[in-house]
Amino acid sequence: MTLLAPAETSAACAHCGAPLSSGGLGSEAGRFCCRGCQAAAGLVAGLGLDAFYRRQSTAAGTLRPAEALPDTDFSALAIPEKGGAQRLELMLAGLSCGACVWLVEQALAAEPDVLRARASLSARRLTVAWRGSPARANELVALIAALGFRAAPWSPACLRATEDAEGRALLRALGIAAFGMMNVMLVSVAVWAGGDMGEATRALMHWLAALVGLPVVLVAGMPFYRSAWRGIRAGRPNMDLAVSLGVLATTAMSLSETLRNGPYTWFDGATALLALLLAGRVLDRAARRRARQAVAELLALQDGTVQRIDPDGRVAHAPAGQLRAGDRLLLASGERLRLDAALDAPEALLDTAATTGESLPRRFLQGEPVAAGAVNLGNPVAMRVTAAAADGSLAAMARLLERAEQARGRFVTLADRAARFYVPVAHAVAVATFLGWWLWMGVSWQAALVPAVAALIITCPCGLAIAVPAVQVAASGALFRRGVLVASASALERLAGADCAVLDKTGTLTEGRPTLLEEPGRPASALREAAAIARASRHPLARALVAACPEAPAAPEGVEEIPGQGLRAGATRLGSAPFIGLAQEDEGLTLWLDRPGLSPVPFRFADRLRPDAAATVEALAGLGLPAELLSGDAAPAVEAVAEATGIGPWQARATPAAKAERIAALGVAGHKPLMVGDGI
Repeated sequence: MTLLAPAETSAACAHCGAPLSSGGLGSEAGRFCCRGCQAAAGLVAGLGLDAFYRRQSTAAGTLRPAEALPDTDFSALAIPEKGGAQRLELMLAGLSCGACVWLVEQALAAEPDVLRARASLSARRLTVAWRGSPARANELVALIAALGFRAAPWSPACLRATEDAEGRALLRALGIAAFGMMNVMLVSVAVWAGGDMGEATRALMHWLAALVGLPVVLVAGMPFYRSAWRGIRAGRPNMDLAVSLGVLATTAMSLSETLRNGPYTWFDGATALLALLLAGRVLDRAARRRARQAVAELLALQDGTVQRIDPDGRVAHAPAGQLRAGDRLLLASGERLRLDAALDAPEALLDTAATTGESLPRRFLQGEPVAAGAVNLGNPVAMRVTAAAADGSLAAMARLLERAEQARGRFVTLADRAARFYVPVAHAVAVATFLGWWLWMGVSWQAALVPAVAALIITCPCGLAIAVPAVQVAASGALFRRGVLVASASALERLAGADCAVLDKTGTLTEGRPTLLEEPGRPASALREAAAIARASRHPLARALVAACPEAPAAPEGVEEIPGQGLRAGATRLGSAPFIGLAQEDEGLTLWLDRPGLSPVPFRFADRLRPDAAATVEALAGLGLPAELLSGDAAPAVEAVAEATGIGPWQARATPAAKAERIAALGVAGHKPLMVGDGI
């Protein structure tokens, strides 16, 4: 097979494009700077992917094959999937154009047992899945390295420097465009308003506008020009092509009018269009950065060290990412669990509000699974890891948010699809206008250029390029200021199609924190004594008790906390009804104070409804969205909230998995549910 190498192969490497200093290595495929590039080109040709060189737009030297593979064992990073498949997430260096993406995806897809390969140019991320052994990961990475791309394990931190550089470049382009727009506008206003201006003065104004406008158009428009050029090379004209041609044609026409001292120029329009488009992209990037920040916050729960229990019983600090399923760790009092694990102690009191939204801690027994993110409110306990950091629940939720952030909205996809047909038609209209005025009407080519460019600007899809992202960014920003993070580009579109609502309780319909209820006849001394004992606990009910009596003294010495039951201070006990020996069941959220020789005193709490909870449920019903309630709390508390808000169906003790199953069941039944909740 003959390899299609770039032009000027005598002066540049046929694979990586680097200059050839002394002739290089020759073959039928061209000349190469090293044997690595020669072998890589042979591999590309052998795979039948030599079309890569027609598509390529990478800079010189960016595709040099790796001289040696890194020491990383990529098989240990393979993530098991259903059906015996494996998945690997990689960060690729050298992925710099659409042709690179095409080459990597096609080369991997040609490998036996590879199920899918998806590369993201913006994220520099590769996801490859195959059927078979995890050891195959090292072979696939070797293939990628042979093509000239360097692979590393993917993590959000890998992108931080790249994203910062790209963000600064976009912001710098916006600053240049805004500066040029404002200064060119000053000159243009003088020309438009100065009807009695002499020709010499007008020519000076035109040249001043050109002096500012030309560098601005050339520099600030680079993001659009590069995108348009990539679209042309790939054979897929995009909206940036129409925008680029509109801006450049306006600038060229303005320069022509300046040279012949015409009445008007349009440098102000070109710079203003660039400034508006760049502002939209900066805002869109900011919205996506906030969505990625949610992923980073999730993964941050796994950062840092844990106390690993070695087989000999010694406790040593170790990075959380080094632990694997089966390892044991010690969870200190008040520490957050960084990995999915099972309790390896008789019992523990854990706050799982971050993942389940439950307002109260739960008592876990030995062997029960605990999701990462839980906080230990009792004594230090041993845990056995059930999933490594990359395979755990937090990583799965982060991947879900990433897929949502990378999704493209239906209207954005429609705009790009329309641009493929719209752009050629608009350009044909502009060319026909120019030829009609020039050849048929008999005007000069400079005069014919004015209506032609006007037609090009009028038909420029600025509405598609600005309106759709601007509306999404404005709506997402307004929701973000109200505490709602829009993580998916298609979320607002899907929201319009919802036909039912599923509501969480804690933090959604309620304020998310228990409050002590006033009870007539309750001794003030009992409240002070109970609040003093409660100071020794992190339990939410204990904190609410302390908040209700801030003047309570310090906790007495020797207070003992029994996880899931209560506190003991000598002969005095504060806790649940069974803890103090009462046979009756607690009604809702209740603590009991038992003192020697005195009757038990109850302290009842309530998670207060938000003032607008009932009105919100009623408003949803008015929009045709009947609501149901799913909560991880106990049945009495859930039932009370359902009755107070007028919600019919409700379910208590619902785990995150149970909530997901209910949402899936509604989807199978043909519904489009809207899920509203607090927590993860």
